[in-house]
Amino acid sequence: MILLKVKLFDEEDEIDLEEDINDFLDSEDIEVIDIKYQVSSSIYNEEQIYCFSAMIIYVSN
Repeated sequence: MILLKVKLFDEEDEIDLEEDINDFLDSEDIEVIDIKYQVSSSIYNEEQIYCFSAMIIYVSN
């Protein structure tokens, strides 16, 4: 039986998100099934806030 797993990432900028994902992929013995990526933005006290997130769907080897 194959068990799918997920890993979630959430960062304030795309560079940090990229580093986190690459670190995870380098450190784990996994088979990636899919990666979902999302960007959202909002305004708080006249400041624009971004949220960069990703979900990796994978199987552990």
